[in-house]
Amino acid sequence: MESIEQNLADAGLVLPSPSTASPLYAPAILSGNLIYTSGQLPMVDGVLASRGGVGRVSAARLEDASLASRIALINALAAIRTVTGSLDAITQVVRLTLYVSSEPDFTGQHLVANAASTVLLDIFKERGRHVRSAVGVACLPLDASLELELIVAYNPSFPPSH
Repeated sequence: MESIEQNLADAGLVLPSPSTASPLYAPAILSGNLIYTSGQLPMVDGVLASRGGVGRVSAARLEDASLASRIALINALAAIRTVTGSLDAITQVVRLTLYVSSEPDFTGQHLVANAASTVLLDIFKERGRHVRSAVGVACLPLDASLELELIVAYNPSFPPSH
């Protein structure tokens, strides 16, 4: 089976240290064979990389928002790796949900989500095909431009014993 960790490295992507969200909730949690992430913001080194508010996502900011969705996705994968120890233990990306702080007339939330979906397909190949929702909202925590959640299926017996 193809190595997800190698695909990640080949794509030039490095997972950050996962955030310590809050003592009130976990960045990711395992339930059965599914891992659910908390909402991930486009944070880089503890700093919000893309704000919403006055600069809500619009057609003019689509490129910036697409980059922000990739950042939030990388943060979600880092949270997942804290549960699995390796992304190679992921058997399927199940669901991606993206909330985009959007201007009222912006209807391209799905285009913002495409950036994250493309990374999932590049890294996980067929295991990266997923269902998704992309939703426009008025505002998000910390004035973020977007918030991303992932659900993945996990093989608890990884690595296979020989």
